[in-house]
Amino acid sequence: MPVERVRRRIPEATVARLPVYLRILVEQANLEVENISSEGLAELAGVNAAKVRKDLSYLGSYGTRGVGYEVAFLVYQIRRELGLTHDWPVVIVGAGNLGQALAGYGGFGERGFPVAGVVDIDPAKLDSVIGGVRVRHIDDLGQIVQSRQVSIGVVATPPAAAQDAADRLVRAGVTSILNFAPVVLGVPHGVSVRKVDLAVELQILSYYEQRRVGVGFHAIGSNDSGRGASA
Repeated sequence: MPVERVRRRIPEATVARLPVYLRILVEQANLEVENISSEGLAELAGVNAAKVRKDLSYLGSYGTRGVGYEVAFLVYQIRRELGLTHDWPVVIVGAGNLGQALAGYGGFGERGFPVAGVVDIDPAKLDSVIGGVRVRHIDDLGQIVQSRQVSIGVVATPPAAAQDAADRLVRAGVTSILNFAPVVLGVPHGVSVRKVDLAVELQILSYYEQRRVGVGFHAIGSNDSGRGASA
């Protein structure tokens, strides 16, 4: 009997970098670049070349000395590893400002994540059309998931409604959730959750902005506080 190759488990940090490599490689392919070195890819991705070579080795791709990696084949390998060789329909729970922005963003469909449905409980939002998708009542969630074979759900609700949204998605059969609400969701074992917290990302940027300003900023603040009312 033929021996089936056992796939190595890819570390989460590497998985997180693969979409970055993919975006860069697609851009290079559009520029008609046929081969790219690990150093070239590393520079564009903002990492070191050794890390690029290690990451790509998990795909079974080692490049050719003096030539580098074939861009088109590397795009294929990464897309295959990320499961992007077919579409993954998504359903969005919440048709508020954020939900509308997400549903109206055409880039999801272009990248293999077409919006299969948008649901809400607000009667004022029901039957409106966003990005070509009609907003339906959240009670229709199960029917949407089953009929469109949806496995990825997006929580775009206010914080207080996020856990209920996640519970409904799980009951409907969704096994992966992208959470935009600033709360921690409790989900059963086997359900994957990725959290996107815009406030946290802004706070991280403010840290780097503060460092960019440098010591002078802190010195001014320190002096001002020390002078008090007599300054």
